[in-house]
Amino acid sequence: MSSTCDLEQMAEIELQREEEEDQRRKRSVPDRPSLPPSVLSPDSSHPYYDVARHGIIQVSGDDNYGRKLIIFSSCCLPPSHQLNHRRLLEYLKFTLDQYVEMDYILVYFHFGLRSSNKPSLRWLREAYGEFDRKYKKNLKTLYVVHPTNFIRIVWNIFKPLISHKFGKKLTYVNYLAELREHLNYEQLIIPPDVLRHDEKLRAAQKDGPPPTVKTPPPRPPLPTQQFGVSLQYLREKNRSELIPPVMSQTVAYLKEKGVRTEGIFRRSARVQLIKDVQKLYNLGKPVNFDLYNDVHVPAVILKTFLRELPEPLLTFRVYSQVHDILNVETSLRVTRCKQIVESLPEHNFVVLKFLLSFLHTVSLESIVNKMSASNLACVFGVNLVWPRQGSISLSALTPINIFTEILIEHFPSVFGSRCPPAQVAESCTSTVCRKTSETNGPSRRRREATSRFRNHDDVASSVAPGYRQSNSVVVDSV
Repeated sequence: MSSTCDLEQMAEIELQREEEEDQRRKRSVPDRPSLPPSVLSPDSSHPYYDVARHGIIQVSGDDNYGRKLIIFSSCCLPPSHQLNHRRLLEYLKFTLDQYVEMDYILVYFHFGLRSSNKPSLRWLREAYGEFDRKYKKNLKTLYVVHPTNFIRIVWNIFKPLISHKFGKKLTYVNYLAELREHLNYEQLIIPPDVLRHDEKLRAAQKDGPPPTVKTPPPRPPLPTQQFGVSLQYLREKNRSELIPPVMSQTVAYLKEKGVRTEGIFRRSARVQLIKDVQKLYNLGKPVNFDLYNDVHVPAVILKTFLRELPEPLLTFRVYSQVHDILNVETSLRVTRCKQIVESLPEHNFVVLKFLLSFLHTVSLESIVNKMSASNLACVFGVNLVWPRQGSISLSALTPINIFTEILIEHFPSVFGSRCPPAQVAESCTSTVCRKTSETNGPSRRRREATSRFRNHDDVASSVAPGYRQSNSVVVDSV
């Protein structure tokens, strides 16, 4: 059996051999010009700006089942003499600390690790030792992309230290296309060097140019489709109901049985189970969440529904406005958020108000459920707004989370000029509401739209046990 010292020497030799092989591959397949990275540089006031500016670590939204995606790109590591690896470890922990209380995924892009930029094996041992159970417990999968013999040798070095349970979380990914089976590929922040390396690997495998990855043409949605279709489509297919059935039903169930659950919206559910529930919804069949005996199932379904909308609930148009919220004085941010929300299309405004009213209610129970407005914002922010092209960068998460936190914490102020959330729709025809509508002319149509749907309590309670709608699905909350 090889000693640890021998294995470390083998790892060094293997890494050098891989570098030489990559150099030969570069000479045989010319590089295309570098593409600009799709990430925004962090603010110079960032506590770890010296590390963050390299883009080594990125948070790239959620995977298909609501779990945070955290990416580590070796090709972004500068030469070792230009980077304090202790600071790198602290920055990694700083980033993970924001998400380890919920389920998360790590994606490690191995390409680009060199003798000149790799942290020492001693550093790796220290890093593994510092990542205690808090970090390992909610890590669901570690994807190692483009693994090499170096990775396998290092794994053997660390094998005595790694528990069997943690070892089962490791998944090797040979080609980027394989990630499509597990993650929202379009949401990933993939460095251009990694994309080019993947093309070269596929070209070498086929002994020719890499095949174009073809995606099948989109199929027309079913009349009963609930996921992946627009709000307008759902309204047309569900008897002009403004609140999509998935939202009204999951919120109704969670209000009754999940509001006081610790960590609600932070946990994931079994992947196959979520797929099964989505299939029932899309086929127009009733869903009884009681059968699953897990309140996190409707919570994940709600997040999944929002994430799969063709256009985010807050729309593509306001993404830049949300991103600029940091440039607004703190005392004026609630007013600015109110202006942004009031600029939304009527239908989006109504659905957003319904959702935020519920999240505000959840936050009021934070002493019990540990889900403050800030924690809820970390979970829901990336599911409410994202850019039309590219992914949400780590630097963009802060303004998105701040914006969402304001909507949740200051719900009465942001949405309060329309009827208070606890009133029924008919009260919007009162003299007070009529005067408010006449005074604030530009928002009048939206207030009329608001008056056409029942308030969040009424909508939720209207999903009675056993009740079924045509072309929709209903929760049998027996």
